[in-house]
Amino acid sequence: MTSVRSVSVVLIDDHPVVLAGIESWYAASVDPEVRVVAKGATLAAATNGPGAEADVVILDLQLGTGVSAYAELRHLVARQRQVIVYTMQDSAQAALTCLDIGAFTYLTKAEGEEHLLQATLAAAAGVPYTPPALAGALGSDTRRERPRLAAREIEVLLEWFQSESKAMVAESLGISVRTVNTYLDRVRIKYANVGRPATTKANLVAKAVQDGLISLEEL
Repeated sequence: MTSVRSVSVVLIDDHPVVLAGIESWYAASVDPEVRVVAKGATLAAATNGPGAEADVVILDLQLGTGVSAYAELRHLVARQRQVIVYTMQDSAQAALTCLDIGAFTYLTKAEGEEHLLQATLAAAAGVPYTPPALAGALGSDTRRERPRLAAREIEVLLEWFQSESKAMVAESLGISVRTVNTYLDRVRIKYANVGRPATTKANLVAKAVQDGLISLEEL
């Protein structure tokens, strides 16, 4: 799955027993090692101290406020964090909303240790990961044919269309080539899930023009 030797994680959940359970799962990982460097019940765990530099953020969608943590997710995505939403809420609409905002993936807590660990390693490596509940949500998505892309996904996509290489995109946007690939993979997955696969750059250009994301003059 990944060539990294160590992955750092921050946990955001308002249930201490959940935090303890997830931390024990990660503690058992060896190759690669997964380390919980910060945890807490609020966004501060991922924005202050060692959590601010963690490779992956595990975010509960309900944090005791009675309101889904979409604002917290947007805050993290805007800062280019790799966020796994890990929640009791088995809702196709919630899963699709989180993906639209820019979450790396969406897991229900019923999916347990194996999927959370694999998703964490995938997030650290920038490799897409679709657990069963999310696959079901994507399969039942009856929204309009045009996929809903997050603002950052569109930005990376358009920059790539106008650049000669992914390295140039990375330099222009101040991100890594791995992150560029992650965003482009997400875009391809979203197009595939609405029945419009785009496996090449030319395919993506054509679909972006069709969907009004870019004009021929801009190319």
